[in-house]
Parts: sequence; structure tokens; C-alpha cells
Amino acid sequence: MSASRWAVGLERVWDATRLRRASSRPPADFRIAPYVGHGNASGVVVRGRVLDDPVPTHAVAGEGVLAALRRTLRHFVTDELPGVPLRVTVAGRTTRVVTDPEGYFRLVLDPGPDALTSPWTPGTVELDGDYRGVVGTHATAIEVRVPAPDARFGVVSDIDDTLLETGVQRAGRMVRQTLTGSELTRTPFPGVAELYRDLAAGVNPFFYVSSSPWNLYDFLLAFLRRHDFPLGPVLLRDLLGNGAGREQKAGRIREVLDLHQGLPFVLVGDSGEKDPQVYADIVRAYPGRILAVYIREVRLDPGDGRVERVSDAWDSDVPFVLAADSDAVRRHAADAGLL
Repeated sequence: MSASRWAVGLERVWDATRLRRASSRPPADFRIAPYVGHGNASGVVVRGRVLDDPVPTHAVAGEGVLAALRRTLRHFVTDELPGVPLRVTVAGRTTRVVTDPEGYFRLVLDPGPDALTSPWTPGTVELDGDYRGVVGTHATAIEVRVPAPDARFGVVSDIDDTLLETGVQRAGRMVRQTLTGSELTRTPFPGVAELYRDLAAGVNPFFYVSSSPWNLYDFLLAFLRRHDFPLGPVLLRDLLGNGAGREQKAGRIREVLDLHQGLPFVLVGDSGEKDPQVYADIVRAYPGRILAVYIREVRLDPGDGRVERVSDAWDSDVPFVLAADSDAVRRHAADAGLL
């Protein structure tokens, strides 16, 4: 049995034991944690999680490593709540959903024609009935990103080692930065925030897709806000479960392209892991929908041939650009009329 399957098994045993012990009392810190949604007149996708945890704290200037470590660990040691009945309302339309065994929920609702406002449509998610004696509905605001009619294209961007310096290929450094860093101490690559703002041009929507766990959602959203990146859905995944939070990266990109069929897209990633191959598959699956693919070069050994195996087999007219830095992407995007 693989290590990941062992981890899943252990987590399920722990969750079952914890829930049996807790089922006789109301959750002490019942909390609905929605994620930024996205949609248009054909449908709206809303995600989130329900937890029995206090609201996460934010980083403060000058905090020590131990304080940062404790805050990060609290994001990972969560008490998720399965089987919670919820009511989600966006643009006057209401849909009901129940959280899965990991506490996640995902739903697609029909907002009706001309019901959404761009660039953002507000909504609410709230408790829909009794759940272990919880008092009140705990109505929580949600935001849905709605592309404007004059958007020229959308951008799907990876996060780690694409806009956020992470060092995925240096496992020890990556773990240390993840556990002890914050939105105040982690840094984006030079020029990338400015590049993304120029690509957005005030109307073009951004979608951030990563293999990072949902536990890092609050940190990543705070990081994007602090460094003035264009805001949009941050689509992550559950590393251990098999429910609504477990979608693979390619599946989340397909969700975006399938829902926003009137938009062409630019794909931005890095050479550290599987982005080149994932994006190549997307280009083939969606002919005419991709304007360009940009891959930031971050390999420790640029001569390992992994990216070149993709680029050498490239059979599309879509530009595939292996870029040394943000300036290289900017030059090509300007020449291609994307800026």
C-alpha cells in the first residue's frame, strides 16, 4: 500500500473516532468557509468547507518563526464537519447541498439570464436545518467572479513557482517556507504582479489553479491581495480525501474553460513539475480556445529534457514560450497583442 493510501486510511480512522466523540455536543466553533466562486449566465460554481475551528488569524509584522509555524499548523489540523445541510443563494437563486465526508461542498447553480453583475456578484451560504444543535443559520457572504462582456480573454495561472517563489524542487526549502512563511514574508517573482495587472487590463478575469492543499487557501488569497494581483477564484485540492475537494488540476482547468465558453484563454505555469504536459493536453482538447502558453523556467537542471519533450512534440499553432522571467513573458505578450 502506498504512503498516500496509508495517510488517507489513517485520516479516515481519526475522523471517525473524532466524530463519534463529538457527535453528542454542538460544534464549539462552527464555521462556514466559502471560497471565491465563478460563473456567468449559464451557471455559477460555488465551493467551500464547513469546519469546527476558530477563524484563522492573520500574520502580523515582526512575528517570530514559532508564531508563524503555529498559525500554519492550525490551517492543517482541522475539524471538518460532514453531512452539514447548506443553502446557497446567488443572484436570487437558491440551491441546497450537503457537505461531503471531508467537510467540502461544491455545487453549480443556475442564476438565470441577466441576474449576475460584473465583475463580482455577491451571495450567501447558510445552514439549512438542524445540525448537532448549532444555533442560528451562520449566514456567510460569498463572492462570485463574473467576466465582463468586454473581456478579451481569461488567464489560468499556476501559483507555486509561477508567481510565488516556492522552490518545489527543493523539498526541504519548500516545506520550511510553507510552514514558517506568511503573506508578509513570502515574495512574488519580480515583475509578475505588474505583468498580471497589465494582462487583466481591468476586465480580463484571472483563475488561479494549483496542486497546493485547500488548507493554504487563506494564505494564498491574502498573498494575492497584499501584492495587488488581479483577484479571482483560487482552485486548490484536498491532498487526502476523495470528495468535492479532490479535483485534479486538469479537471479544474477544464471546469473553467467549459463554463466560460465565450472566452479564449492564456495559460501560465512553470517548468518545475507537470504544467507543460497538462497545458499541452488542454491545448489539444480545446482547439481554438488557447491564445498562448507561458512556462517560467525554474528547473534546477534546465537540461533534463522534460519540457523539451513537450515542446519538441508541440503540434499546435498556439505559441509555447519557455520564459526565463516575467520580462520575457511581457515581451512576447506585447508582440502577440495581449497587452
